[in-house]
Amino acid sequence: MAEKGEKPQEQQPQQIKMQVLAQYIRDLSFENIVAQKGVGGEVTPEIQVQVNLDAKKRSVEHQYEVIMKFNITSKNKESGDPLFILELEYGGIFHIENVPEEQMHPFLLIECPRMLFPYVRRIVGDVTRDGGFPALNLENIDFLALYRSELQRRAQEEAKDKPVS
Repeated sequence: MAEKGEKPQEQQPQQIKMQVLAQYIRDLSFENIVAQKGVGGEVTPEIQVQVNLDAKKRSVEHQYEVIMKFNITSKNKESGDPLFILELEYGGIFHIENVPEEQMHPFLLIECPRMLFPYVRRIVGDVTRDGGFPALNLENIDFLALYRSELQRRAQEEAKDKPVS
């Protein structure tokens, strides 16, 4: 208890606790279209990577599941013919404490994917190499920018859906 004249100590914000409890491949599909159909002539690959993120609270206190969904396609630049398609859903189970409620959504969709991404990069490289192509080394993803662009996209969609008065 504080004595007369002394100020009570300000409560320090608690340190964020984050622990990865599990990581797993939920779904993986790789199609080598070149091997199936064959491609003739000069091939200049063009890679397109789409990323979707999903997070939800689990029934156990302080536990959350984060799913990263990757859809990676490679097409021949000249002809537009597909070379391969890789679809990967990679998940992580996290124990998270001391994150304020209003910051939990961005934390789950920025910090958690950042922790999982090196493993996704390795899986994609191994699968493309084992599938008969040069190993695809994904560039780093700025999950903060991805999060902000998704918020912007949703805000524009909501504004478009509102009736004009």
